[in-house]
Amino acid sequence: MKVEQIYTGCLAHAAYYIESNGVAAVFDPLREVQPYIDRAQIDNAEIKYVFETHFHADFVSGHLDLRKKAGAEIVFGPGAKPSYEATVAEDGQIFEVGDYKVKAIHTPGHTMESTTYLLIDENGDEHGLITGDTLFIGDVGRPDLAQHVVSDLTEEKLAAHLYDSLRNKIMPLNDNLIVYPNHGAGSACGKMMSKETTDTLGHQKKVNYALRPDMSKEEFIKELLTGLTTPPGYFPQNVLMNIKGYESLDAIMNRATTALSPEAFEVAANESGALVLDTRDAEDFAEGFIPNSINIGLEGNFAQWVGEMIPDVKQQILLVTYPEKEEEAITRLSRVGYDNTIGYLKGGFPSWKSSGKEYETTKRISVETLKDAMAHEKPLVIDVRKKSEYDSQHVIGAINVPLNEINKHLAQFPKNSPFILYCAGGYRSMISASILKQRGWEDFTDVIGGFDEILEAKLPVSDYVCPTTLL
Repeated sequence: MKVEQIYTGCLAHAAYYIESNGVAAVFDPLREVQPYIDRAQIDNAEIKYVFETHFHADFVSGHLDLRKKAGAEIVFGPGAKPSYEATVAEDGQIFEVGDYKVKAIHTPGHTMESTTYLLIDENGDEHGLITGDTLFIGDVGRPDLAQHVVSDLTEEKLAAHLYDSLRNKIMPLNDNLIVYPNHGAGSACGKMMSKETTDTLGHQKKVNYALRPDMSKEEFIKELLTGLTTPPGYFPQNVLMNIKGYESLDAIMNRATTALSPEAFEVAANESGALVLDTRDAEDFAEGFIPNSINIGLEGNFAQWVGEMIPDVKQQILLVTYPEKEEEAITRLSRVGYDNTIGYLKGGFPSWKSSGKEYETTKRISVETLKDAMAHEKPLVIDVRKKSEYDSQHVIGAINVPLNEINKHLAQFPKNSPFILYCAGGYRSMISASILKQRGWEDFTDVIGGFDEILEAKLPVSDYVCPTTLL
């Protein structure tokens, strides 16, 4: 059996495609559905099913567009209540995809409708498991997301359900099954995920902390909930979009790919109150940017940080990108539900600058300059990495204000004295710098290369402590 991971995109999400004898199925599709349609055309196949493992929180699924364009039947697990036409499977129900079979196994815990799909090949042999957010490589799904949508679900209740699902539904299955999870390292949907994209179930039983055979339910709940932090604010909004439906990506692209001159861009920003989102690299942004714009670079964890830093998915957005990167930015915004891009700056920032319009810059320093400053004075240094990264190792004397909490702790950034920002490599510190500039801070600098360069330069840092959580 061939199971094709045809796309790995934002937040390390994986969508899977299978085809047998001219019939195809897609599991948890990303929002831009054309790659699945193209793949089916290459195989001379009809996409019969779109299988959803659960109502996703970290991205908007492409199931509705795929149903519309390919005529595919949407399938959810037991208990799902979508606001559109879909099949809600029974536990153990079999679906035929050519000579293959797909068995729905209800595995509540990450969410109550979470379902794992057992893949059975043409010989009747069990091949693998599409596990969604139930089982990852090295981890299991976090059990605290559904409570932000359904108030009477607690993370303890969900964790207990997940324990039962893993012990009673997953672990009794054959060790040679290949596990195909929805996420790998970098996702906010788990805390200890491996960079590996597949593994055998038998190996996971040996190495995955959550599958330890002698673990009691109470131990499982305690261990699973330890180290969880508040999920990004856009997660519940994406869940509701996946339950209730959304506008087609084609309509969004038609609206968003409106090229605006500097003059029209300025008028649109003033009249609409739209957020100006600059997606260029930190280095280019620092050298010049439109006043009040926020920098979140495309060449990084773009969707994750958009979701973290822009609280409302309905926020109108005006884009500044490199030329020919506009459609990529619009698409990646839409993957996480930010569908209200109303246009982009034609010609990018150079056109704004050449028009003579006002622009700003932000200061950056090298690690050598930081080293010299620390040797001769005691500058305030602020580490904007995650708490777990800071706790693991940091510049001696630095304080920690994680980027995703910056708006709650602005008082820790002095307005009347200088300070220095750093993150791991300069991506997050420039997001921080743009936010601070927008809010009126001026007397600060950003460290080029961040903590990676700081370690190379052998600046005084704390002893390394292995992190106990990746959140």
